[in-house]
Amino acid sequence: MNVRPATADDFDAMLELLLEEEEQVNGRPATIGLEDLRTWLSSTDLEHDSYLFESDGGLAAFGWCEPEPGGDVSVAIGAIRPGWKGRGLGSQLLERAEARARTHGAGRLHQIVLGRDDRAPQLLQAQGYREVRRFYEMAIQLEQAPTVPDLPIETFREEDARAFHDALDESFQDHWEHHGVGFDEWWRRHTSRESFDPSLWFLIRDGGEVAAVVRNDANRNGGGYVGALGVRRLWRGRGYAKALLLRSFREFFDRGMPRVTLGVDAENPTGATHLYERVGMHVEAENVVWEKALA
Repeated sequence: MNVRPATADDFDAMLELLLEEEEQVNGRPATIGLEDLRTWLSSTDLEHDSYLFESDGGLAAFGWCEPEPGGDVSVAIGAIRPGWKGRGLGSQLLERAEARARTHGAGRLHQIVLGRDDRAPQLLQAQGYREVRRFYEMAIQLEQAPTVPDLPIETFREEDARAFHDALDESFQDHWEHHGVGFDEWWRRHTSRESFDPSLWFLIRDGGEVAAVVRNDANRNGGGYVGALGVRRLWRGRGYAKALLLRSFREFFDRGMPRVTLGVDAENPTGATHLYERVGMHVEAENVVWEKALA
């Protein structure tokens, strides 16, 4: 078995493995695409923090680990081709992730696994992990363009960037494991992506201040993707989140993307899951976060 870092040239093979594993675990065709993988790895130091396991038959497994900004935790993801499961590659992925996390000075490591992966819990518990959180992937297939509430929704402009960032950061202050990213780094990450399209970002002002924002991406997870939706605490309960969500749905529908997805904390403190259900979204998949304290 050859082990080496991943490069951008490996993304097609990595995606193929991801699709195969997700279909096998979830029992349905996967909808993730190459742009999803590029986005996930956009801030990863591939040379040092990724690892591919190759056999004569091709790619058997891979994973990556990266530190969360502003915190003492690193996050890792691993994937194993179904035919290679049960041969010890899961333990090797964990070992490499833990080694990289320690290199980054992390006191904790979060491993993210598919909720329906019935093999993962036994392995993770044996290695000292405990389940700490669950996240839903929610989806909707729009049959028609929705009606958007009559609120002053604006399309993002570059001069709004700092206020947009600050509003989003404030909105997530009470969310689990939120680690804010400074404006310069946040802006660099988004503008450096090939898929960057600020015409899909919207905001609502109230009294001259940015009160609520939504950041969207096209061609993610098989359609439109709501990357982040936030309302500042002072302006919650006024219907701003629903208005921005429906505005996003309409934009995606008008652009020929009737499928829209998003990810949400199953224990979201602002009740976001209930909002998404009220507008017609349903839980399509679940991911589980397992945590280990690193010595």
